[in-house]
Amino acid sequence: MRWFVRLSCVCSAILLALSGCSRGIDSPEKLGELVVGVREAPALFQPDGDGADAGGFNHDLTEIYAATLGLKVRYVTDRDPLRLVQQLREGKLHFIASLPIDPAAKGVRFSLPIRTAQPVLVRHADALGPGSLTELAGRTVETVAGTPQAAYLKSINADKRPLIVERGDIDDIALLERVADRRSELAASDTLSFQVAANFYPDIAIVDELPGELRFAWAFSANDSALSERAGEFLAHIGKDGTLARIADRYFGHVKRIDSADIATFLERRVSVLGKFRRDFVAAQEVTGIDWRLLAALAYQESQWDPLATSPTGVRGMMMLTEDTADSMNVTNRLDAAQSIRAGSAYLSSMIEALPPSVIEPDRTWLALAAYNIGMGHLKGARQFAVSLKQDPNSWYEMKKVLPLLSRPQYYRRLKSGRARGGEAVIMVENVRGYYDVLARFETALKFTLTPTFPNTAKVLKRK
Repeated sequence: MRWFVRLSCVCSAILLALSGCSRGIDSPEKLGELVVGVREAPALFQPDGDGADAGGFNHDLTEIYAATLGLKVRYVTDRDPLRLVQQLREGKLHFIASLPIDPAAKGVRFSLPIRTAQPVLVRHADALGPGSLTELAGRTVETVAGTPQAAYLKSINADKRPLIVERGDIDDIALLERVADRRSELAASDTLSFQVAANFYPDIAIVDELPGELRFAWAFSANDSALSERAGEFLAHIGKDGTLARIADRYFGHVKRIDSADIATFLERRVSVLGKFRRDFVAAQEVTGIDWRLLAALAYQESQWDPLATSPTGVRGMMMLTEDTADSMNVTNRLDAAQSIRAGSAYLSSMIEALPPSVIEPDRTWLALAAYNIGMGHLKGARQFAVSLKQDPNSWYEMKKVLPLLSRPQYYRRLKSGRARGGEAVIMVENVRGYYDVLARFETALKFTLTPTFPNTAKVLKRK
């Protein structure tokens, strides 16, 4: 019997050890950090690298939540969502930010939805077919592994079902890039990814919508009700106070602004024209600390990189300077590209620094760009109107609703600076954001050699 007792003790010890292992990581408070699984993808999550800080919708939302807990975040990245789910089930993650809600997912508890999208089928715009979901037989469709899109395609009757290739090694934007490059015939993705990708690859087109709606949420272990409930309260709160909408606007609010033809022209001129002036934009960054790619995006919006551009109102040159602004910046020839870029960049820098410290990035830069267009006097007036309208004057998301009011008599008559085309300023800023996104994807960032008055300007503008 002694051997049985000893064996029982050994077995008990092994079971206890295994039980301890199955508990996974400690709570965030005990561990001192949140361990969060995330997939890398433009606009959603991009880690530090290429001289840029981490950024993206999922990143910013997670960082705000961690700040409410007084914790830092350790990100665990994996391109394959199925592997992230497996790590969550094994207790190696506190949660995943984020996944499409799947009520049938075993061992997973989902938060409130944080964004939605429509699943779609995408092909090259010049491809001969298919024209709808009913024409998929014999076609090859790529999709991210484990997504609702993949599940739907698998549910199609065998005689009409396409060949489905599930990819666990790339994100949706890379999937759509393959379609644009004709390396993939079709891709099953979603509308939000399509809108982001279309700014980089204008030769893609939506074939048809897939059934249902994608609702993205944070995913928790089904056994961790305490953490998921706390997170649920946080998400409900920021949904009501507008924080969630502002973060979404930061990354997605401008993606539909520029049409595919304009993007195609921009991409062509990036190759054929930008190289002539890249050195001047880089030199301007060295002086101002503003990402040269943002300065180039602004110049394209102003003149399409034409140093001889002239408008009917008298603004001229690469950065479309007024005569007064040029004189104040010691510009002797507005049609000289180097002088125009130097002066326009310095002028934008002065707009950034003129805003109060309460305006933080990236809103600081978007508001400064609006001031570049309509003048700081008009922007200050609009900020005053925002307060009276119970809008946040420090938020671009809210200010872009207020600026168009500057063309209405009941508002501009109260301003010393008079009427302004505030709506045009909003369009200008949103276009610059779109062009900057493209350049941030295809052009290399330059490390800053100057610490500007507001260093966050440098950090945030180097994100995508």
